[in-house]
Amino acid sequence: MKVAQLSTRYPPGPGGVERHVAELAPRLAALGHRVEVYTSDLYREFPWQRLAASVPREERTAFGAVHRLPVWSFPGELHYPFFRGLDRALLRDRPDLVHAHTYGTHQVAVARRYGRRTGAPFVLTAHFHPIWSIEGGWFRHRLRGFYDRRVAGPIVRSAAAVVVQTHEEERLLRSLGLALPRVVIVPPGYRPLPAPPSDAGRFGEKFGIPGPFVLFVGRLASNKGLLPLLTAFGTLAAEEPTAHLVLLGEDGGMRPTVEERIRAAGLASRIHLVGHVDDDRWVAAAYREARLTVLPSEYEAFGLVLLESLAQGTPVVATRVGGIPEVVEDGRSGLLVPPNDPTALAEALRRLWQDRALAARLGQYGQESVVPRYTWEALAARLDALYREVLGR
Repeated sequence: MKVAQLSTRYPPGPGGVERHVAELAPRLAALGHRVEVYTSDLYREFPWQRLAASVPREERTAFGAVHRLPVWSFPGELHYPFFRGLDRALLRDRPDLVHAHTYGTHQVAVARRYGRRTGAPFVLTAHFHPIWSIEGGWFRHRLRGFYDRRVAGPIVRSAAAVVVQTHEEERLLRSLGLALPRVVIVPPGYRPLPAPPSDAGRFGEKFGIPGPFVLFVGRLASNKGLLPLLTAFGTLAAEEPTAHLVLLGEDGGMRPTVEERIRAAGLASRIHLVGHVDDDRWVAAAYREARLTVLPSEYEAFGLVLLESLAQGTPVVATRVGGIPEVVEDGRSGLLVPPNDPTALAEALRRLWQDRALAARLGQYGQESVVPRYTWEALAARLDALYREVLGR
């Protein structure tokens, strides 16, 4: 069947949803589907940045095609990307089924309209974030609350099925009081990173990290718990003079605030903002060389970076929020702490930094017992069955 995948962004734009769609498309093609990805011409949203002109807006692929459509948005707190021509593109290409990604986005409303015009069903993968964890201030949160109460109901109810990644994500979605269609829990997969470079030195040498380090991987965004992390690392740094912190990832709007906080704390020589690294071999090297990986988010639907770390045998410290407790077994593959609690976070960092035997034991358990549970092939097979069931109805 011809399946349309709708996503706000797509690689080379970085991010978890972007990677999710990119991993899914070729695996659905291997199961016999033709996949058309409809996405925007954005590289990132916060701050707003379009893809380079060298990135093709129409790209033929082994699985089908990628259509990068122009988008526009209201400014500031009213930020909300609107696709130009998405309705026309779907009516032109006539997919048998539309799979829209991310609750609350314009493409979900377009998927519903296309279904009402043509009878083609749509599936929604929610990638759900509660109000308090989304980007922006109080006004943006109030707008999201209005959407949840007044707009979301008929859109979500029209979906043939809603896919979530964890039981906690389902609970949060149901807490909105919406009349949901069938909800299916399908965890994402994990694609092993390539082996670290064998002939180009170590990550620390390449990126100027002069000692052992704690690693954070993710966007520098407001929901990632970066300010509590800086406070917690300050406590560790005062006790462990060799400890460093590496922040690896794109700016999601928080970099100026993070840099200011680092300067104020006098930690400029101990905290390193590496930015986005294109070569996954060096990302794998960062995980492998790190003493531990930390993900102190206010909310995570899943937390794929945790699997990436455990796959390298590196233990994790993360917050007990969203789907993280369904991935990380506290005390077995990592340590879990409450969100926005620098004291508890500092204690967990200190514990794994100082107890090398415990760190090795947690990393080994995660590598051998947790990571093998998650494969993109299993996700594609589950979705293939769901698509065929939905069309059969």
